[in-house]
Amino acid sequence: MSQNPNLFLSVGKPLKDEYGRVIGKIASFAVTPSGKFDTVFIELGDGKFLKDCAEYLKFDGADITLISRIKAGAGVLSDQIPLIWRKDQALKDLSEKKKISKELYTELHSTFDGALTQLKNEAQALKEDVEEEVVKCEEEIKALNYALVHLEIEHEIGKMDNQTYETAFSIIQDNIKRVHMEKNDLELTKSKISSILLGDAIRPIDQSRNRASDTSKSSTPVSMATGLPEPPVVVYVKEIGKTGI
Repeated sequence: MSQNPNLFLSVGKPLKDEYGRVIGKIASFAVTPSGKFDTVFIELGDGKFLKDCAEYLKFDGADITLISRIKAGAGVLSDQIPLIWRKDQALKDLSEKKKISKELYTELHSTFDGALTQLKNEAQALKEDVEEEVVKCEEEIKALNYALVHLEIEHEIGKMDNQTYETAFSIIQDNIKRVHMEKNDLELTKSKISSILLGDAIRPIDQSRNRASDTSKSSTPVSMATGLPEPPVVVYVKEIGKTGI
């Protein structure tokens, strides 16, 4: 978040999460001696207070959103781990080219390797947090579906008028959509973290370019006699009806 010198103007305004749910109201901020907004204090709907990192706030006109710690953490790790890995690879190349001494290489490599190990441990812990949140979402979806079924039953037997039913139905459906969005978001974040841990996101750029080059060279077969591309092979598939299965 870009630091805004007028953040105190947002005090008292509603704060939402990334899925449109109202968290509470912004109560105040903590500011460092250098003038940086460090912490945001939030009054929750039940009157309790929550404090979070001010860096997680996102401003879009009058709307203020609190980015989840998990997504923010995954974003930082997805930047830091590949960067340190590339630096370590560059250090190795310099050593092989005799541009730095073995002693200096060993010392710096140990530093990079230690940093990578720590970040990967953090990524693994974050992945476990994501998995726990996914389970919570699944439980919430199940509970909301139960609520929806009971709502339908009460309406069906005439215990609830149409207006009340439609209001309740809308509330439950909106919450189901939000939880599904959150669950999908968490699963994408988990996939992103898994890719980082497996190394898929930190492959050397030149290797990927070489693979793309090899693919482009072999994607179009060339006729030995004419030097022209071979004609495409067309496969006709007969559509089968239900009785032909």
